[in-house]
Amino acid sequence: MITTLLVVVIVLAIAFDYINGFHDAANSIATIVSTKVLSPFQAVLWAAVFNMAAYFVFTDHKVANTIAKTVFEEFITLEVILSGLLAAIAWNLFTWWFGVPSSSSHTLIGGFAGAGMAKALTMGSSAFAAVNFAPILKVVAFIVLAPVIGMIISVLISIIIMHISKNARPSTAEKWFKRLQLISSAALSFTHGGNDAQKVMGIIYVAMISANALSPGDAMPEWIPISCYAAIGLGTMSGGWKIVKTMGSKITKVNAFEGVAAESAGAVTLGITEHFGIPVSTTHTITGSIVGVGLLKRVSAVRWGVTVSLLWAWVLTIPVSATLAGLTYAFVHYVIL
Repeated sequence: MITTLLVVVIVLAIAFDYINGFHDAANSIATIVSTKVLSPFQAVLWAAVFNMAAYFVFTDHKVANTIAKTVFEEFITLEVILSGLLAAIAWNLFTWWFGVPSSSSHTLIGGFAGAGMAKALTMGSSAFAAVNFAPILKVVAFIVLAPVIGMIISVLISIIIMHISKNARPSTAEKWFKRLQLISSAALSFTHGGNDAQKVMGIIYVAMISANALSPGDAMPEWIPISCYAAIGLGTMSGGWKIVKTMGSKITKVNAFEGVAAESAGAVTLGITEHFGIPVSTTHTITGSIVGVGLLKRVSAVRWGVTVSLLWAWVLTIPVSATLAGLTYAFVHYVIL
């Protein structure tokens, strides 16, 4: 049954994907802008195209399935999903305004779980009864693992590239690295789209089931992935310049060679985690990759003060989003509806 509340939830979910796009655009374009391979406008257009191109390849929807299972079915209602989305949008806009590259993935998961926990309390159950801890713990583990994996892969790629190009002229190498950065940036945008667009797909799918517009086990309607990939692509085209500055220059100064290594490492990490259906943070992954290329120069090349402040945002995102969602659910449940 299509209701007004379901339509509102779907619109908010697609709006979240759009915000995710411009919030996380910096992940895909920061290094290619800071190395001046592309202008900011060219970079966001380039990233948006490959965000949307992921629709044609990532058809298994494994990440969407993981997100859909973070709250047990009996605690999922349109009120829960609405509250989780409102909290996630609020936290995303807050961190975007202050230029903090937090995780859109984690704020969505935290919001969904927090609203589900609040619903459980209204039903007289334990708050934790609503949460499926198997996927949640997997996500929490990759708060640490994703940047570490990205860092290790970026170091390995850097060493391989340096070995291959050790006899090349600096001017020739720089020219080739700038060309290669177009490919590595495209790969990162492609895997970013494939990973992040699916998260909202899972939310819309469970919303339609909870509203009896779909039955459990039904195939996902094709308009859902099309809408989500288009929204994240359009959001990327809107850019996120405050976060670009943090990612592209504040962590460590990046040249074209390091941009290729960092972006390639980020793309490989996201591709692996998508294959296993793990909803990881693109932000965490590319940050770890950038730190990796900085470490290869010297430890002092990384601005650790900036990195530590980012870590605090990462640690706080899920609990803050969950708390916001719980409060929002209480307001929606007792005051509005």
